[in-house]
Amino acid sequence: MTHLFDPPTTTDLPELPKSPNPEPPQEDVGSVLANPNFLSLWCGQIFSQIADKVYLVLIIAIISAQFQSEGERISGWVSSVMVAFTIPAILFGSIAGVYVDRWSKKWVLVVSNWLRGILVMSVPLLLWLTKDMEPIWGSPVGFWGILAITFLVSTFTQFFTPAEQSAITLIVEKPKLLSANSIYTTTIMAAMILGFAIGEPLLAFADTLIKQVGKEVVVGGSYLIAGMILLLLKTGETPANLGSHETHVWSDIKDGLRYLRDNQQVKAALLQLVSTFSIVAALTVLVVRMAEIMPEIKAEQFGFLLADASAGMAIGATIIGKFGQKISRQKLALIGSIGMSIFLAGLAFLCDHLGPGLVMIACVGVFAGMCVIPMQTVIQEETPEEMRGKVFGLQNNAINIALSLPLALAGIAESYVGLEVVILGLSSIALLSGIFTWYIARPQAPTKI
Repeated sequence: MTHLFDPPTTTDLPELPKSPNPEPPQEDVGSVLANPNFLSLWCGQIFSQIADKVYLVLIIAIISAQFQSEGERISGWVSSVMVAFTIPAILFGSIAGVYVDRWSKKWVLVVSNWLRGILVMSVPLLLWLTKDMEPIWGSPVGFWGILAITFLVSTFTQFFTPAEQSAITLIVEKPKLLSANSIYTTTIMAAMILGFAIGEPLLAFADTLIKQVGKEVVVGGSYLIAGMILLLLKTGETPANLGSHETHVWSDIKDGLRYLRDNQQVKAALLQLVSTFSIVAALTVLVVRMAEIMPEIKAEQFGFLLADASAGMAIGATIIGKFGQKISRQKLALIGSIGMSIFLAGLAFLCDHLGPGLVMIACVGVFAGMCVIPMQTVIQEETPEEMRGKVFGLQNNAINIALSLPLALAGIAESYVGLEVVILGLSSIALLSGIFTWYIARPQAPTKI
C-alpha cells in the first residue's frame, strides 16, 4: 500500500495500521500485453482465429467453383460443411479437455495449428486426385474429401480451445485475468469481422499471386505461422504438474461434472455463458430474415448485421478491460443480461429499420460482451490447475451445443410465430437467465450459530 509520505527514520513512532482489505491493483490492457508470454499467445491467437474464420470462406469458394451447378442453391452444400464442423465439437469437446490436462499446453497449441495448416494445404492435392473419380452417394469424391478435412480441422480445434484457455491461466496473474480475457474476446470478434469482411477479396488476391493454390496457402499458412509464433510461449509447466500419464476418460469427465455441480460460482458462470451464446447463435439466424425485410439492404448482405453485432461485442470487451475491475464479476454479468434484454426488446419493434436496428444490434453485442468476459474470468479464477482441462473441455462442449441448437430452432420458431415474437422471447431468456445465475452465484451470508 502506498503512503503519502516517506516513512520516518526514527524507530519510536508507531507503524501505521494496514488496511485489512487492501484494494487489489487495477490492471489495464497495456500491462497484460507487456507480458512476453501473453504477447506470444495473443499473436498466435490472431493468426489462428483469422484462419478459422477465413476457412469457411475458402470452403464456400471451392464449392462454388468446383461442385455447385448453375442455378443450384449453395445452402445445401454449406449445411453439410457446417454439420462436419459441428459434430467434432459435440463428440470430442469434453474428451479433448481430459487429455489437455495431461499434455503440455504449449505443444497442444503448436501441433494443433500445424496439423490444421497441413490439412488445409492438402486441399488442392485432394481435388486434383479426385477430379476424375465417380461420385459416391450422389456427391463428388472431392466434396467428401472436403468434409473429411473439415471434420479433422474441427477435431484439432477441440484440443486447441481448452489448451488456450488453460494457457492463459498459467501465464497471467489472477488480477490481470479480466483484462486478458477482454483482449481474448476482442480478438475473436475482430477476427470474425475481418474474416467475413475481407476473406473473399483476400483469397481472390492470393490466387492472383499463386495460381490455383493461393487461397489454401493463405489459410493453411496462417495456421502454420500461428504454430511457429507459439513456439516462443513458456507456460512454466513441468512433467511433474501435468498429472498422471494414465488417463481414465469417463472418470475424468465425471470429475469435471462433479466439480461443476459443487462449485456454485463456476456452475453459474457456465450457465450464463451457455445462455448468452445461445442467444447470440439464435440472433445470427434471425439477422438473415431481418436483412430480408429491411428495405435498405438485400438478404445476402446479412453479414453486415453480423459484423455490427461483433463490433458491439468488441466494444463491450474494451469497456470491461478498462473499467471492469471496479465491479464484481456477477454484477457485471447481471448488468449485461439486463442490457441485452432491453435492447433485444427494442430490436423486436425496430427490426425492419436499418438505422435503429443497427443501434439495437450493436448494443446487444456490447452487453453480451459484458456477460461473456466476466463469466469466463470466473471459471479461470475458480478452477484449480489440475481441473482446468476437464472444466474447459466441458465448457467447450456445452457452448458448442448452445451454439448449434439455436441455429436449428430459431429459424423454425420464426416461421411459426414471427420474427418479433422470437426476438422478444430471446429478450425474456436474457433477463431470466441473468437473474437466475446471479441468484445462485451470489455470496452466501454466514450462518449464525
